[in-house]
Amino acid sequence: MCRSIKTLRPPYAEQVTDTDVRAAALQYVRKISGFRQPAAHNAEAFDNAVDAVARATEELLDSLEVRGARR
Repeated sequence: MCRSIKTLRPPYAEQVTDTDVRAAALQYVRKISGFRQPAAHNAEAFDNAVDAVARATEELLDSLEVRGARR
């Protein structure tokens, strides 16, 4: 779907920063909304969606058990 979103789990990524998670969330929301930069009246909804996707991404990455990967 979003080719610019990189895989954020081991072994593809050794260290994942909050910036990495936020960038992936932003790309996802941009893709599904069709907006690179939302209009002022949509900015709050857009930002809330990015925050929600970033939280869900962090929860997912924290929950994954990758066999053979060191924690």
